[in-house]
Amino acid sequence: MPSQTFFATLECAGNGRTNFDPPIPGEKWAFGAVSTAEWTGVPLMAVLDRASIESSASEVLFRGADRGTIEGSLGTIPFERSLRLDEAGEAILADVMNGEPLPIHHGFPLRLIVPSWYAVASVKWLTDIELIEQPFVGHYQTEKYWYEWARGSEDAREPVTRMRVRALITEPNQGSEIERVDITIRGVAWSGVAPIERVEVNTGGAWHQASLIGEPSRQAWQRWELVTRINSSGPALLRARAIDCAGRVQPDHAEWNRLGYGNNSIHEVAIRVV
Repeated sequence: MPSQTFFATLECAGNGRTNFDPPIPGEKWAFGAVSTAEWTGVPLMAVLDRASIESSASEVLFRGADRGTIEGSLGTIPFERSLRLDEAGEAILADVMNGEPLPIHHGFPLRLIVPSWYAVASVKWLTDIELIEQPFVGHYQTEKYWYEWARGSEDAREPVTRMRVRALITEPNQGSEIERVDITIRGVAWSGVAPIERVEVNTGGAWHQASLIGEPSRQAWQRWELVTRINSSGPALLRARAIDCAGRVQPDHAEWNRLGYGNNSIHEVAIRVV
């Protein structure tokens, strides 16, 4: 069957969990749970069309080979996730990553890639695809990967779907000593809703607009850089925020939620100017 190739950024929904206060149980991700790769595979809809989708189908269920025990449940539970049919149009069934056969740690032999969504949707080690009539209610669909907040006397829930707008500083590193000359601040920015419109950087005063590098994309991160000078010696705090073409702005502090998802608070890097 014909294949499709594109670059896509995959970010764990728990990326940045360690920066929530009070602390949240779960994987202690700082900022490293994100990457971008070139993926190649058959469009999912081409496979479903060949299978002849019945009119009663409303969701597509994806089952991975990995399974494990869940506290309070008997036996083992497979990793399963679903998408509504209207959400699955951009997904591919990838067997090639960066021009090479898909590595086992990334889901060999076949992985679902859902661009623009948090990586939980991109099921690894895919074994089954099933068209279903009713909304799927498995553990990783309904009990995990939801934003959950306490709003006054009521609780609110919202499913984890598309990646929130975010910028990260990749250079200089935390704790670097920088000479008091022109410095280049670099990073990446992405959003699962729209391409990045601009990135702004603050070195202790006003916000300055960085230069975007390369073509804008909703599926893959955008590189950016700013050449500037910090005139005073001593500690300095670099901050970066992204704004996407849909008008979403990276917040100073993302709202705390019970499971620690989607922390896209403004990234800060402390350096010293000498």
